[in-house]
Amino acid sequence: MKKILITGAGSYIGTSFEQFLTSQYPNEYVVDTVDTMSDWQGKSFAGYDAVFHVAGLAHQKETAENKDLYHTVNCELAVRVAQKAKEDGVGQFIFLSSMNIYGMESGIITPDTVPQPKTYYGKSKWQAEQALAELISPAFSIAFLRPPMVYGKDCRGNFQMVVKLVKKLPFFPRVHNQRTLIHIDNLCAFVKLCVDQGLSGVYFPQNAEAVDTYVMAQEIASEMGKKLYFSYLAGLGVAVLRSFWPVAKKAFGSLVYKDTETFDFTYCVTDMRESIRKSV
Repeated sequence: MKKILITGAGSYIGTSFEQFLTSQYPNEYVVDTVDTMSDWQGKSFAGYDAVFHVAGLAHQKETAENKDLYHTVNCELAVRVAQKAKEDGVGQFIFLSSMNIYGMESGIITPDTVPQPKTYYGKSKWQAEQALAELISPAFSIAFLRPPMVYGKDCRGNFQMVVKLVKKLPFFPRVHNQRTLIHIDNLCAFVKLCVDQGLSGVYFPQNAEAVDTYVMAQEIASEMGKKLYFSYLAGLGVAVLRSFWPVAKKAFGSLVYKDTETFDFTYCVTDMRESIRKSV
């Protein structure tokens, strides 16, 4: 029976992973959590097979005042937790990084793409990856996960923005793009795979298929039972706006992982349409 410690009590991804394992594999894993906002350093990590570090600062407006906080929480804390895990004899550390380390709002990302983060969040995650890499040893492996946008029921982030647009608008821009995403169930299944196989290295967990934003909107509207019209004219307007307006580029631009298939997506437990229905 594998023992896993999640650092980041109450986090969306950490809580989802714990529920995923305890509900579907109740007799195969022991899962504990620790709150890194409390006296986590007083807890022994000894006896755990893996530490899944999800504690971090995200989904907050970045300001000059919180620049250092991003570094402290997302980088320095991660390194301290990993050091303790190593000292206490844990064999594997799984670090939740992000696609944001590449600093790209649109384009194609491959394993050869060099990270060039632009935001405080992206920079802090990339700095953490570089610092953590120095802790790797034959007895202490680290799996760096760089997921794209994570979505699911009650998630935060851009998926909810699309849901709100579908709720409010009588029509939706019909503009083609491609986005690499990952549903929370697929991410949880990938983390399980990391633990089961003791993986180390850099990984790009993602859904088996990319999706058009307007196709996602279709599925959301269908699940809501709402008649949503798709406008080519509005799509042309968005196509123009996304060439210079960051918000339009973020919502309707194309940003995909290529040539990063992991295990032929055998870890994906839900497809795109079903995952969207489960998330609304």
